[in-house]
Amino acid sequence: MWRMENAYLLSAFKTISFIYDVITYPVYLILQQPWNKKQKSKQIKSDITKFDDNTIIIKTLSKPTSNHLTLVKDKIDTLQKVFQYAVNKYADSYCLGTRDVLAEEDEVQRNGRIFKKYVMGDYRWMTFTEVDKASDNFGNALVSLGQKPKENIAIFAETRAEWMISVQGCFKQNIPVVTLYATLGEDAIAHGINETEVTIVITSHDLLPKFKKILQLTPRVKTLIYMEDQLAKTNTSGYKDGVEIISFKSVLKRGSEYTVTENHLPIKNDIAIVMYTSGSTGTPKGVNLSHTNLISTLKAFTDAISIDYKRDVFMGYLPLAHVFELLGELACLLCGIRIGYSTPLTMIDTSSKIKRGTKGDAAVLRPTLMTAVPLILDRIYKGINEKVSSGTTLQKTLFKFAFEYKRKWMERGFQTPLINLLVFKKTSALLGGRIRFILCGGAPLSPETHTLIKICLCENVQQGYGLTETSSCGSAMSRDDMSTGRVGAPLTVNDFMLVSWEEGSYRITDKPYPRGELIIGGDNISPGYYKNPEKTKEEFFEKDGKWWFKTGDIGQLEADGAIKIIDRKKDLVKLQGGEYVSLGKVESQLKTCPVVDNICIYGNPFHMYTIALVVPNRHHLIDMAKKLNIENVNEISIEELFSNKELEKAVVDELTAHGRKNKLERFEIPTAIIICNDVWTPDNNLVTAAFKIKRREIYDKYKVQIDKLYQF
Repeated sequence: MWRMENAYLLSAFKTISFIYDVITYPVYLILQQPWNKKQKSKQIKSDITKFDDNTIIIKTLSKPTSNHLTLVKDKIDTLQKVFQYAVNKYADSYCLGTRDVLAEEDEVQRNGRIFKKYVMGDYRWMTFTEVDKASDNFGNALVSLGQKPKENIAIFAETRAEWMISVQGCFKQNIPVVTLYATLGEDAIAHGINETEVTIVITSHDLLPKFKKILQLTPRVKTLIYMEDQLAKTNTSGYKDGVEIISFKSVLKRGSEYTVTENHLPIKNDIAIVMYTSGSTGTPKGVNLSHTNLISTLKAFTDAISIDYKRDVFMGYLPLAHVFELLGELACLLCGIRIGYSTPLTMIDTSSKIKRGTKGDAAVLRPTLMTAVPLILDRIYKGINEKVSSGTTLQKTLFKFAFEYKRKWMERGFQTPLINLLVFKKTSALLGGRIRFILCGGAPLSPETHTLIKICLCENVQQGYGLTETSSCGSAMSRDDMSTGRVGAPLTVNDFMLVSWEEGSYRITDKPYPRGELIIGGDNISPGYYKNPEKTKEEFFEKDGKWWFKTGDIGQLEADGAIKIIDRKKDLVKLQGGEYVSLGKVESQLKTCPVVDNICIYGNPFHMYTIALVVPNRHHLIDMAKKLNIENVNEISIEELFSNKELEKAVVDELTAHGRKNKLERFEIPTAIIICNDVWTPDNNLVTAAFKIKRREIYDKYKVQIDKLYQF
């Protein structure tokens, strides 16, 4: 009876929407002119020339914009000059914002457990002039502590305003900054500090205790500068003797009282950053990035996105130790965009540290711009799906109707203001309700997630492509591109080579689209790896007066000149039947399956099939177990539940159905799985600090179970 009533209501809703479409179509057609949008989306985006039988060169057809031209005209060729330009232009405008933490209180959960939650206030803002003065003082203090120009200093801290003030102070004194992810393990941190011969490390209240062990591994370190916590007093006792531990505020005060007698400003070829990669294939490598490299990316970023300093607000929350976030924030500063800082623990109203009934950072800051990585957007995708799935049948049906309705009109080039107001206003409110642009990078973004984010959160989601070695610069979708699953054309400061890779059967002669390894060349390309000339020689080369980097990624050149990343050389495995499986491609498709929180595919060349190691979404998995009528679901141990054969088969069936839906080949879809008890984190060394899976470590950890699966 209920289903029949629901069907009637849905039919009525469709009828009303049809009448609405008939009445409003002429108005929307005139006001929105969708044909212009579709025409711009289809425009040719790059120029292609053949270099030789195995190589083509791809150049963008985009032109430099005003900010790019200003950097060239005014000879702004170092990051110190970039910030000085911004300070002169936007002196009294808001620059960096930090949200007040007023208190930490106990909150009793429904299950009786007690968690610590924050009571938070408003954002406190520093103007460009105030940030300039603070960074001056910080740089002066470093000189007073004995830091010399061109001698490395390390930042090992979470993303926050003090991070940016620190790095700007270093740029002003020509001090190269070694960036280390806050989630790196102790051995990796010690490796980066020792290799770069650092004597001063900048860290934070939360991370300082790690140095009780790290200092035993880093004999050169003489000084620790820590960024304070808003509530707790930092305990500096119990550390290695002879190491000075100073608060950030004390450093600023020290710098205000110290006069630097000689300026040591950087020049364009000086190294600005030594950025340690997240190390998905072994020990993290230090990547040298010069001022020229980073200025080049700033030019490209300002060409790729449309921003307005009078109305835009950027939310900074990704690791600043990642080149993508660092360049995104530097581009904002160049253009006078204020940056409000957040963390995943406080970002939205339901974040783990936000007290029930109070607002998360996004609701207070109401940002218009943000960067994102696929992992974050995949979580939002699953969160929205879970929220919808927990609703009534009517709510689920109407949401699905609204989703498909908006998708249909978006594909035709229209906006849907009424359905946005009635249905998607709530989902967009997750991030404050004003997000108008999201730049996504770091890994491939699945078309399903891309589409959902465009419909539910922000219609302008541009996917980009770059690496640490290319200063986060490579390609980006144009702002008019309506497609998903692609990374656009080369940016204005670099070119692409597409080179045939015979072993993987990817050739520039492939029809209908040329395919091959992507190689990027331009001023954005790193000079090479820190103290690693052998690896530099292996991955970098000079050709026709340009410096190039071999990405290892396989690109497909589409008809309009945009690039689609379809494979990775290191992720390719050949099965016994001769089929090649792209592990990364399969993982990106299956990661959007509701039962999956994380996944790693394994293929054995002596067998005909792949298997999957799955970190499940526990809530979804328990729901599956209940539907299968597995006894005592809430009482048995997690280990016992995860090893249940009936449940394993149900997960395999769900993965298979999801894989077929996403057009995976039969041999690509795993036929057996291991449901993993452990959540993969940087702390247990199964994912990188950027949350990319570490295959070798995962395979080693589950070797016994993998071998057992292949015995049957």
